[in-house]
Amino acid sequence: MKRMSTVVVLAMTIGAGVAKAADWPCWNGPNQNNISTESFSTTWPAEGPKVLWKAEVGIGFSSFAVVGGKVYTLGNIDKKKDVLYCFDAETGKELWTYAYDEPLTAKYYEGGPSATPTVHEGKVYWISKSGKIFCLTDDKGQVVWQAKAPCDPPTWGFAGSALIHGPMVIFNVGGAGLALNKTDGKPVWESDKSPSGYATPILFIKDGKSMLAIFGSKACYGVEASTGNKVWSFGWETSYDVNASDPIVVGDHVFVTSGYDRGCGLFRIEGDKGINVWENKAMRSQISGPVMIGDFVYGIDENQLRCLEFKTGKETWTETSIGKGSLTVADGKLIVLSEKGKLLVAPVDPQAFKPVVEAQILSGKCWTRPVLANGRIYLRNTPGTVVCLDVK
Repeated sequence: MKRMSTVVVLAMTIGAGVAKAADWPCWNGPNQNNISTESFSTTWPAEGPKVLWKAEVGIGFSSFAVVGGKVYTLGNIDKKKDVLYCFDAETGKELWTYAYDEPLTAKYYEGGPSATPTVHEGKVYWISKSGKIFCLTDDKGQVVWQAKAPCDPPTWGFAGSALIHGPMVIFNVGGAGLALNKTDGKPVWESDKSPSGYATPILFIKDGKSMLAIFGSKACYGVEASTGNKVWSFGWETSYDVNASDPIVVGDHVFVTSGYDRGCGLFRIEGDKGINVWENKAMRSQISGPVMIGDFVYGIDENQLRCLEFKTGKETWTETSIGKGSLTVADGKLIVLSEKGKLLVAPVDPQAFKPVVEAQILSGKCWTRPVLANGRIYLRNTPGTVVCLDVK
């Protein structure tokens, strides 16, 4: 496991130049590991941290991108339009919006946009559930280019967020990904037109090459980033093809997890195949993916929070009060948002979950991952209430 931990540190270092350390430019943060590099205060008053501002953005599950003093997120209004919002991060003032036709598509759940905007070098990139792809300027929301996914969306619409790599913007579209030129939106490479998964592509380095881990509808693929060529794959089938949690890649090993009682597994890559190391039902993450710290994985198991040992899959603790919540990590602490809107902060500890502070912040369903950036925590619920908290 020493070798694996070293590779994790290397991967974090590779991504460190993507954005300022305190910014959070995309779904899973600047280092693609859902870990913030900044510290924050847990000295809260009894009622919880100070609320700096609130906003209403419409129904959806989009998280936040925070770059250059601006916050970006998506919501659906009037059941027929998606809106990209840009707020002032300190005051919550609405700086600009961009709306486009997109049905709510509330199939067995509330509906609304699932992907999170990605902000990179003055541009904002995202994909809608139906496959509309956008690139806008981040200052005024002016359209730079638009494109359309070359295949049909999966059952619940495209959900993976945009990944920027070199001259490309990459999406989980088709069987194993789609890459467009980030400057003009023209195709660079595309996979087949079979249904995609719902996770975001993950960049990693193997033998000096940039690779992508793409969680498809029935398998996880290792794809050469520059060409889209599949290098390896292993099967992973889940009810309704809902493979939505981002894979975790550590050296030659890949961890995957899915809900609907599917469970989780660790695979060792040998040649073009993944060899099963272990598999169990100890972590069934349907929506928000887990976070790996050291040799342990912290994540949602259906309707509870759980910690597993990475190399064995052994459960070390379970917290049953969280529901289908979500989490991120900063300053050696788990920042957890429960399904019912309670915010909890606990030290990263593979032996126990012991919150040092907690506060009821939101009501309604909360499935969207919290974001810490520049001393503020951003939260939202499904109906679209956004709350910005001061934790400087």
